[in-house]
Amino acid sequence: MAATVGYARTSTIEQVAGLEAQLRDLEATGCTKLFFERVSSIAKREELTRALDYIREGDVFVVTKLDRLARSVADLIDIVRTIEGKGASLRILGLNLDTTTPTGKLMLNLLGSVAQFERELMLERQREGIAKAKAENKYKGRAPTARAKTARILELHHSGVGPMEIARQLQIGRSSVYRILETARR
Repeated sequence: MAATVGYARTSTIEQVAGLEAQLRDLEATGCTKLFFERVSSIAKREELTRALDYIREGDVFVVTKLDRLARSVADLIDIVRTIEGKGASLRILGLNLDTTTPTGKLMLNLLGSVAQFERELMLERQREGIAKAKAENKYKGRAPTARAKTARILELHHSGVGPMEIARQLQIGRSSVYRILETARR
């Protein structure tokens, strides 16, 4: 029997409401199996991989928005190829798009191209803004999230908690924990 499989993603832990809204919409659509994660689109998306492995012939793979699924046109094409290779179809709720029709396939490729174009423009504007801020000595860069937790990292480490568990508890990268522990050893 065919399944309706949903996938939801947000980029950060702070986007709880966005993830909840996606899950609510997917459930309302009748998704019988849900996969979700809080990870940047450029990171390894393990739940997406699991969802794509899960789908079978006749299944419908559902996402709420195109940008929750793919990071570029090439990525989108690869994902659609995987879905179609399994005999399943893709449905994007926010666009009312279904790849079981030729029009749906055409629209998906057009929209994927537009989305990539918009992202590239946004990144270009961001780079220009950073360059301008640097020229005016106003650029401060990203706030150091892990370094701000140095005292807690060292406290946990001294109490016997391992680096991987520290990273999980404090919701920071494992490499940041190792870097801070190495700096503290010196």
